[in-house]
Amino acid sequence: MLLVIALVAGGVATWRYDLLDRWLEDEPAEPAEPAAIAPPPSLDLPPVDLPEAVARPLPDRPRLDPAAVRRAVQSDLSDRDLGRHVLAAVAPLGGGPPAYTLGSGLAVPASTTKVVTSAAALYALGADHVFETTVVPDGRRRVVLVGGGDPLLASTPDDETAYPPHADAVTLAERTARALRKKGIRSVRLGYDEGLFTGPDENPTWEPDYIPDGVVSPISALWVDEGRPASGFGRVADPAAAAAETFAAALGKAGIRVEGAPEVTSAPGSQPLASVASAPLGEIVERILTVSDNEAAEVLLRHVGLSSEGDGSFEGGRRGVRRILESQGIDLRSSVLYDGSGLSRDNRLDPRVLIDVLRLAMDPGHPDLAAVLTGLPVAGYTGSLADRMDMGPPEGRGRVRAKTGTLTGVTSLAGIAADVDGNAMVFVLMADRVRKNRDYFARVAMDNAAASLGACRCGRG
Repeated sequence: MLLVIALVAGGVATWRYDLLDRWLEDEPAEPAEPAAIAPPPSLDLPPVDLPEAVARPLPDRPRLDPAAVRRAVQSDLSDRDLGRHVLAAVAPLGGGPPAYTLGSGLAVPASTTKVVTSAAALYALGADHVFETTVVPDGRRRVVLVGGGDPLLASTPDDETAYPPHADAVTLAERTARALRKKGIRSVRLGYDEGLFTGPDENPTWEPDYIPDGVVSPISALWVDEGRPASGFGRVADPAAAAAETFAAALGKAGIRVEGAPEVTSAPGSQPLASVASAPLGEIVERILTVSDNEAAEVLLRHVGLSSEGDGSFEGGRRGVRRILESQGIDLRSSVLYDGSGLSRDNRLDPRVLIDVLRLAMDPGHPDLAAVLTGLPVAGYTGSLADRMDMGPPEGRGRVRAKTGTLTGVTSLAGIAADVDGNAMVFVLMADRVRKNRDYFARVAMDNAAASLGACRCGRG
């Protein structure tokens, strides 16, 4: 019975796994490409017809109808709440002269300045560039925390949903503690080095109450939470010292005792014990533009200065931005920018400069600049435009992406729009003499004008 069962099982296995065919073959057959196998002779297949296009192709440079653009925006841009100095330019995104302009000269750009700063930083460093914060040894029982100009370094780890992900002091402390324990070290003295940036930490063209009132932090190459205290309100007086204290506390929790208070020093050129890296610059730029982050934009300006001029100061950043834009054929004309965020009321910008920068970001030859466009808030959905453009044509919501700019007496928008026929355009709207107590109404008028570009039929033909 056992013999019969074995024979039956062997036969089944031989049939199931094609063992007989494998034993009889000299060598395994090579798999054939499906395309090389001819169809059966009896199969009659009809010829393949190429389908027609489902939509007519767009021209390489869609043309805008100046009259249609004027009808879309003229009423809102004539609103008295905008004041007596309104500048505007609307042009095809792909190139060519503006289809519509209003006013002439320069205006205070406010936070639309961040578009220029971000483009310059991406051009200088590349979208994949990261900023490292390191800890280096300085003798046997001393370590130095070295700021690498990470604009988004956090005090504690992010949750998994944060975008972009932030490097943090706790993770850096844990890595440092592991490295020290391997050396048999359980206590250290701590120094900190914020010397990557130079010059004043406050822009001399800012309003004198910006720093004291906590509008913006002193700009530093070493900070956590952009110089905000644990409460989240206001700004700390010395961001680098506060970052060092945060790191010292985290190091203590990781099992390394810190002796004494952290001290300012210059880091030796030692190999790092530990480090953490920021998100790629492209992701940082997206966040800066989406939420209009003043501090992070100012840090990027310093990095532009370091990369282009070897000078990590406000002045070095200014020169670097100008050099980079001019190298790309962007004529700044009489425009002048004193900072990276647009907080300075001394900034003056020609709308055509913003038009040219946005077009440069759209150029396939500059893929590193794409974050300038993907970071623009979407009207009615994201960032600083999430709750705006709700009083104008509803078609504008979702069809307009723009960087906002707001100071007392100043409102501006710079971005891209697609009308209801899909015609893509770039636009800049600026008003810097808004009447007293009319800022909200001026902003609504400008939002309505931008929304009208998304709602119009602005193409020729």
